[in-house]
Amino acid sequence: MPRGPKLRPTDFELAILKVLWEQGPSRVREVVEVMSRDRPVTYTTVLKMLQIMTEKGLVTRDESQRAHIYRSRESRRVVSQRLVGDLLERAFDGSASQLVLRALEHKQATPEELAEIRRLLDEMERDKT
Repeated sequence: MPRGPKLRPTDFELAILKVLWEQGPSRVREVVEVMSRDRPVTYTTVLKMLQIMTEKGLVTRDESQRAHIYRSRESRRVVSQRLVGDLLERAFDGSASQLVLRALEHKQATPEELAEIRRLLDEMERDKT
């Protein structure tokens, strides 16, 4: 029974989604080729995961050609927003400032990222007034 796209993808499902977001609609073999650059994966494993992901509603499958083409049902932005929201509630009791502080402590932001953060903060301040 499909659970819909609101669920949280597993790490392996997220790796497949990243390929589909970066490469666009893809055949199983294409997903395997890209994923194999980082770690060995088999065709049958990726195929089975894509079938499960189709049942879950994470991807759609175009069956009009012999080799089925898979695409993410939701954009990277939508999925990442849901994952961040889930983490925000579960680990930080809804505190956005604590999430941001821990993220910045964990990994040094580039000057470009810091400029983007400042821009977003300035925009949020303007919107409050």
